Amino acid sequence: MKFLDKFNLILFSIIILVLSLLVCLLAFGWLGIDLALGGILFLATDVVTRNIALGISIVLIILAIKSIFFNSFSKERAQGKDGILLENDNGKLLVSRDTIESLTNTVVKSFESAESVMTKVEVDEENHVKIYITLFVYPDAIIKELSSKLQKNVKETIKKSLDLDVTEVNIRIKNVSVKKEPNIKE
Repeated sequence: MKFLDKFNLILFSIIILVLSLLVCLLAFGWLGIDLALGGILFLATDVVTRNIALGISIVLIILAIKSIFFNSFSKERAQGKDGILLENDNGKLLVSRDTIESLTNTVVKSFESAESVMTKVEVDEENHVKIYITLFVYPDAIIKELSSKLQKNVKETIKKSLDLDVTEVNIRIKNVSVKKEPNIKE
């Protein structure tokens, strides 16, 4: 979120809070109606205060219109949430998170000691890629060696295929499965 959007959100939240408090104070009778009307009359009759209020109101109107009608996210940035937008002299390429997940799953399935895999890919605003792998392994797996090789192979494959640097490959071993033996009937 850009600074101006954050500023708008905070400013309008404060304004709504103050107005809500004033309405509550008036409704409960803790603030006299004559005091509230006196403040409004002061704003309307004093020239300097009226000009300051007018200037602030115009700025608030412009900020409100900007917040309502003009979104700060460009189309490219919105597309980037689904993946990573790569650009070169010839054009643009959007690499989706699904592509990275599929590539990661292919690498994991190449290991015999891995039974099934679930992959989640996170891409932050600076295009840093973090991969989370949930893995079911067979009992003969040497988990420490498997995870080390998986992390290395996933990083190398994504670097080679997509020219992306993976900052983290986090592996979670969810369960150890039993290898199914083929049924042999005599």
